[in-house]
Amino acid sequence: HWRWWHACRRHGRWWMRFSKGFTLFELLVAMAIVAVIGVMALGGLNEVIRQQTIAQERADRWREIQFAMRIISQDLAQIHPRPMREEFGESWQPSLLYDPSAQYDIELSRGGWVNPAALPRGTVLRVAYLAEDDMLVRFHWSVMDRTTATPPIRTELLTGVEAIEVQMLDANGEQHSIWPPLTMSGLDRLVARPRVVEFRINLEDFGWIWRALETGG
Repeated sequence: HWRWWHACRRHGRWWMRFSKGFTLFELLVAMAIVAVIGVMALGGLNEVIRQQTIAQERADRWREIQFAMRIISQDLAQIHPRPMREEFGESWQPSLLYDPSAQYDIELSRGGWVNPAALPRGTVLRVAYLAEDDMLVRFHWSVMDRTTATPPIRTELLTGVEAIEVQMLDANGEQHSIWPPLTMSGLDRLVARPRVVEFRINLEDFGWIWRALETGG
């Protein structure tokens, strides 16, 4: 029994020598390593979040551009030859008007205005576009032959717009930067529609984008 007791004491001393734990220096080193790993992980997480935010903003921007271009394309593809009586009732405006001296950047009569509720109105809509500050704005009126008391309905379509340009091809394939062409007169000037319209928008983040559309004419 005496030998067994001494053997247990020797074994206990050996175990105590090897179970003292970490020293203060070892703890500091371990904490430093954990801190470095934490900082690296946090930086990686922040970068992932930043990239996800950029990707989401880019996707939202493309949806905004695609929606605006779809509305513009629908309007231009359905240009109607119906002219509009001028607001004071003294003259007529052509079905498509694109002139630097005009009130709007482009103004047109658009057919195919559906009327599922059978409201007392026609199926032709007067539409205009204007680059206002850094925004592309679409206007339309509830009646074709408006007066000064007919307010337009305003829709802000697209932000970050620096400029818009329109080019037209007539039935002979000639290009025009003004419509109606100056060579036209009389009724032809009021109802003439181009064969193709190219609508270009200069965006501050993507540069020039455009659509070329064949019209109903």
